[in-house]
Amino acid sequence: MTEQINIPAVTANGIVKEYVNGTFTALQDVAMNIYEGEVVAFIGPSGCGKTTMLRLISGLERPTEGQLETFGIPIVGPGPDRGMIFQAYTSFPWLTTKKNIEYGMKVIGVPRHERERIAQEMLKLVHLEKFADSFPNSLSGGMKQRVAIARTLAQNPRIILMDEPFGALDAQVRWEMQEMMIEVIEREKKTVIVVTHDITESIYLADRIVFFTRNPGQVKEDIPMEFKKGKRFAQKEEMFDQDGYAQMERKLFAMMREEIIATVVA
Repeated sequence: MTEQINIPAVTANGIVKEYVNGTFTALQDVAMNIYEGEVVAFIGPSGCGKTTMLRLISGLERPTEGQLETFGIPIVGPGPDRGMIFQAYTSFPWLTTKKNIEYGMKVIGVPRHERERIAQEMLKLVHLEKFADSFPNSLSGGMKQRVAIARTLAQNPRIILMDEPFGALDAQVRWEMQEMMIEVIEREKKTVIVVTHDITESIYLADRIVFFTRNPGQVKEDIPMEFKKGKRFAQKEEMFDQDGYAQMERKLFAMMREEIIATVVA
């Protein structure tokens, strides 16, 4: 786990996001700092604004109020310092795996020989070397997400934004992808922000969990995974026997239940 060096990769102050001419508030007075090298998970009940917050950080949307920065620079739109990985598969069906990975680099003007070198490196990183010349329609869902991860990493953003990246996968493939993502995080040393509904996934991947309240979303609690003692586990089952894991899982399930009940009562 990368030691915090007090360089905020993301700074949010007083973030408000409204829709439909102010008749719906998705986020209300959200503030947080995310530090370089951290993995942070956004969780909370459905409709709490966690994906909205991710899209604001990506620059795909703008806040109604508040200040939002990456590395001290105001976010005014998408930028090369941020790479987004969506739940939906985003490969171009007419391009091979390798050409899909190269595509973003081609757009930003990376020379051909350099694109090819980086693509080969990324194929190895996400364990797709044997499928370099395969087209997306011949790949499984997990492989397609590996392509999306490799394409994003190939452009070398400082921040990786992941919106339910494994949500459409079956349980076994999801587990394999989570472990592969830890391998990628440890090697690439990126700042990662992941939105997930899966409490176990959030505990496994994250150094910190930012828990959002029901709508309008606010930060209910910012929770460091102290029981990990500065370690990221290569295999998921290593985490389950750690002192403090069961308590953390119970805490998060209780918080989720509290927010769901409050939504129903309201």
